[in-house]
Amino acid sequence: MIEQLYMLLDIALAGFLGFLIGLERKLKMKEAGIRTHTIVCIGSALLMVISKYGFTAEADSARIAAQIVSGIGFLGAGIIVYRQHEVKGLTTAAGIWASAGVGMACGASMYVIAVGATVILIGSQVVFRLKIPPFRSKKSFSVKIRFRQENEANKRIKEIFGVDRFNHLIIERQGEDIIYSAMLNTVKELSSTQLNNIICSNDFIYSIERCDND
Repeated sequence: MIEQLYMLLDIALAGFLGFLIGLERKLKMKEAGIRTHTIVCIGSALLMVISKYGFTAEADSARIAAQIVSGIGFLGAGIIVYRQHEVKGLTTAAGIWASAGVGMACGASMYVIAVGATVILIGSQVVFRLKIPPFRSKKSFSVKIRFRQENEANKRIKEIFGVDRFNHLIIERQGEDIIYSAMLNTVKELSSTQLNNIICSNDFIYSIERCDND
């Protein structure tokens, strides 16, 4: 009984470390927060303890522990989505996978490894989010544009938004004019004033609509 109480302390430590990891994620408004990371750490530690002490000496005690990694992989796959030509949730999924490793370390009574890995994990998340060039990721913005096709119109629009092609191009005829409606993805974050100036200085552009939050 006393031995099992010590095992519960290992699981409780895993829950605490998972709470710290999840708290950092919640403060960054990520998909998986405190509850997810805490439960992942507790579950990993619990399965690790069962794997170590729940079977006889003749059994392969590593079999359950080995399945934790693949099991967490399915959980992470449900978080990753592809939207607006960008992969979302990849870092959160990797964090859950790493949290499972922290829980396993607690279940194996490797306290220094568990606490140290938690500090490194949280610290790396903070450092990588610093707004300095090596860690700054480019964000793309989706724009829907409608314009009249004339000489160099395509080239001019591509130069303005810094793109090399259009997406979802629709071509229609209105009287003598050929009207293009297209989607494009640009890394340039243009304000409403800038977009309005683009329309005013290019009379062949009928409308520009920001729709990156759709």
